[in-house]
Amino acid sequence: MTPRKSEPRIVLRLTHEDAEALAAALTTEADFSITDNTLEVIESAGSLVDLRARWNTLMRGLIASELVLGVAGDAE
Repeated sequence: MTPRKSEPRIVLRLTHEDAEALAAALTTEADFSITDNTLEVIESAGSLVDLRARWNTLMRGLIASELVLGVAGDAE
């Protein structure tokens, strides 16, 4: 998706040892790429309100995934 000049946009880059597992949580939510252990998500929306909603959705998914990975790691 190529944003228009006036579209608000965010770029999120995070490094995590289980970046692929975190990315799996975003499969239906956003476009992303993974390089080594770095996950990059680029999101744009028609307005700041919509972008904020997208950000919140992304963060909820990533936080839930991180918590599940932590619990799974503790169970090993």
